Amino acid sequence: MIPKTNMVKGKIVKGIGGFYYVDAADVVYECKARGNFRNKNESPLVGDNVEISINENAENRIEKIFDRKNSLIRPPLANLDVLFIICSIVDPKINLQITDRLIAVAEYKKIEPIIILTKTDLESDYQQYIDIYKNAGFCVIAVNNNDFSGAEEIKELMKGRVCAFTGNTGVGKSTLLNNLFPELNLATGETSKKLGRGRHTTRHCELFKVCGGYVADTPGFSSLDIQRYDKIMKEDLPHCFREFEEYLGGCRFNSCTHINDKGCAICKAVEEGKISKSRHSSYTAMFSEVKDLKEWQMK
Repeated sequence: MIPKTNMVKGKIVKGIGGFYYVDAADVVYECKARGNFRNKNESPLVGDNVEISINENAENRIEKIFDRKNSLIRPPLANLDVLFIICSIVDPKINLQITDRLIAVAEYKKIEPIIILTKTDLESDYQQYIDIYKNAGFCVIAVNNNDFSGAEEIKELMKGRVCAFTGNTGVGKSTLLNNLFPELNLATGETSKKLGRGRHTTRHCELFKVCGGYVADTPGFSSLDIQRYDKIMKEDLPHCFREFEEYLGGCRFNSCTHINDKGCAICKAVEEGKISKSRHSSYTAMFSEVKDLKEWQMK
């Protein structure tokens, strides 16, 4: 008798040790990927929309990976709608350059970045950060860890979307997710006083079903990872700072780098306070890292 095989479509919600867990019609199937993915140098990612074969008396298999609208290398996720960038006001203090790098990568990948400020109950002086990012055109939510004000606004933004919470370690990603969704019961860790950063409490990417969509908890990662994996070509970088857009094309020279060039419309906007100095400083730092790189070196 030939074993029965059913084909169904679903989404990869977890991948560990060569096994992938696919949510299909509210059932999670353990699967292996077909060998021909390796031959084509393809690797399934958490968030991929896939077609799987459900096999009696044999392993279930991922047969097809549908086209991705975007993907990140680190954290390794696909088809994201929103990237919630978590920044703590203290312990550890917000790092604007790392925040701006995360935002730029999200913009480059066509993922909506939303900034969440945590631990606002421990420090009252944080309005300046709200102003920087709201003036740049981003949604910013401040979360108080005592009363969790802002939580309902976050949930509303998550409805029906595939979201990731990310940021540097120790900023409270897992704590925030646990407070939003206690049923997740994610592991958390205190911030190391010696190192000034949190212990890695999340070991792999995993999607959880919430608010009619999915949310990922991701391993903490550093600025170094972003520089190594998710570089942006210098020609594309200005478009990853959305507040630059209205000034692009207004510079005296077409070759303007928007650093300190003569007749630069963006530099003038910075001088006039229309663009944040910290945002322009982050752009300058990112530009200096990629200005001499060729496209083949970005692979």
